Amino acid sequence: MAKESMKARERKRAKMVAKYAEKRKALKEAGDYEALQKLPRNASPVRMHNRCKLTGRPRGYMRTFGLSRVMFREMANKGLIPGVKKASW
Repeated sequence: MAKESMKARERKRAKMVAKYAEKRKALKEAGDYEALQKLPRNASPVRMHNRCKLTGRPRGYMRTFGLSRVMFREMANKGLIPGVKKASW
């Protein structure tokens, strides 16, 4: 499980990206790259990292479910994810 500080940092980045999204878009369209550089670093969406919603695990992230592979497997085996079942043929 990831440290709470790492999860909190990602949430903070997500808020900042949402806050500055319109401003970034306007500056990019205007071609004002000097003003764009003066925005906070964490306002850039590139700095965000996908993490598991439950554990905060940064690797093995499944974008469609928002979970890491480990949590996905556990939840799928317990039948907690609708429409997902173990393959058998």
